Amino acid sequence: MTLETPSPLLESAPKRERRKEARPRELLDAALALFVEKGFTATRSEEVAARAGVSKGTLFLYFQSKEDLFKAVIRENIGSLFPAWFEELDTFEGSTAEMVKYAMNVWCERVGNTPASGIAKLVISEAQNFPDVAAFYQADVVVPGTQLLQRILQRGVDSGEFQAMNTHKAVYALIAPMIFLMMWKHSMGACAASAQIIDPQEFIHMHIDMLLNGMLTRKSP
Repeated sequence: MTLETPSPLLESAPKRERRKEARPRELLDAALALFVEKGFTATRSEEVAARAGVSKGTLFLYFQSKEDLFKAVIRENIGSLFPAWFEELDTFEGSTAEMVKYAMNVWCERVGNTPASGIAKLVISEAQNFPDVAAFYQADVVVPGTQLLQRILQRGVDSGEFQAMNTHKAVYALIAPMIFLMMWKHSMGACAASAQIIDPQEFIHMHIDMLLNGMLTRKSP
């Protein structure tokens, strides 16, 4: 064997290692796709394993239960995004109105237009049957999400750009259209019989304009 011909054993070891390291991500991708497609309850663990190309036993080497797998899907696809979003908030140099538009557009790009948009509907539909998963979603997504949006609104109030408001309640005016879009996308929006098509970006831009400018015409004094 010459120096120019590497040993098959040396070649295969890194490939196997890369494959092993990739498995959690492959399992999470497979789980998200199947959960959105079939629902959490209807999806069997062996189906997730088969779609990821591994055995059911391998799945449970990484995740102790299907509920733990669902929690990992939530954290990987949404919860893990918040540290970067908070950092972007701290370094944002534009106006707060521009920040609101930026935050909503980023949500559309990184969640609303991705398979992760199906997670909210899954959690809402399964909350009573799996309260532990719902509690996890509340802690990992809802709490940091509302905190982030409250900070944006408070920034506008503190700078005098926004009128005084109860940001703990006002924040849901920003959250509501996001929830609506995700629920619509994975219900009526996915139905071939639905004649109504909603463009997410157009909907978000219209909603932001209504929030910032209101619906009443401004009369000259």
